[in-house]
Amino acid sequence: MDLIQLSRINFKHLAVLHVMLSTHSVTQSAGILCMSSSSVSKNLSQLRSLLKDELFYRDGTQLVPTPYALKVGPTVHMIINNMNGLLHQTGFEAQLFTGKFALSMRESTFEIFAPAISEILSHQAPNAQVEIHSKEQFGFDALLSGQVDVIILPHDKSQPPSNEKQLVWETLIEDEMICVMRSTHPLAKQTLTIENYLAYKHIGIFDKELNQPYFEQLLKQQYHERETVISVADFGSAATICQQSDFLFTCSKKWFEVAKQAQGLIEKPLPFDYGQVAYSMVFNKLARNDQALSWLFNNIKEALKQPDS
Repeated sequence: MDLIQLSRINFKHLAVLHVMLSTHSVTQSAGILCMSSSSVSKNLSQLRSLLKDELFYRDGTQLVPTPYALKVGPTVHMIINNMNGLLHQTGFEAQLFTGKFALSMRESTFEIFAPAISEILSHQAPNAQVEIHSKEQFGFDALLSGQVDVIILPHDKSQPPSNEKQLVWETLIEDEMICVMRSTHPLAKQTLTIENYLAYKHIGIFDKELNQPYFEQLLKQQYHERETVISVADFGSAATICQQSDFLFTCSKKWFEVAKQAQGLIEKPLPFDYGQVAYSMVFNKLARNDQALSWLFNNIKEALKQPDS
């Protein structure tokens, strides 16, 4: 252990690097850390010298982290998290909490969870702030590096959604899948069979971090692959296309029941086995050491148990 080299790196260096990996901006990092921009730049310069890496390089108006900075991000997050646990060992008081929670999810997922999150912010932690990021931009890597605290997403329970052992998956809502189409669709007044389901073109949802859903694999093995002619990142976008075409859209029943974008569309049960699906909360194991995050996770689960949620 190089104690001499370790003594040259202080906690402020790591805090600056941690925040910079999230903001990619000296000015924004300075605001979050209540430091001057020149102080942030100075700490970055010292850390560059100590670690012998540029850490960030400029691309136009943005600072982009180097591969080394991205690699050490999860380790820095672990150190920051452990230190935060030491500083806040007293009981957590939600009414007095003035910090920030960072969540990531699809826009359509937010439609389901907005009531629960609003309840928490309005009545239980009125002084807290919440950032809602796009799952497409802030995925599992963002959880590991501490850029977001939790991801909430729909997924197939029939297979492991991620092999990353540092991530914890907790089911929030059990769900089912349905086939959605516009009310004037040729199949609107017919029973949906596997033959006519596969005869039509489909709208798909892509997520580069999740495995191919079980139902896609089953269709391919037992019948034949469905013809997906357009793929989008969110249910709402798919519903908009569905309104304008005879394409079929296979989606979450929970979302269909609450989404304004789904109004005017009709649902039909799927004519095949699609496994188990659910909405889950995904977080870094380290989050369990953070009293504020543990409180948030527990209260999201409790809010969803309420009849109005």
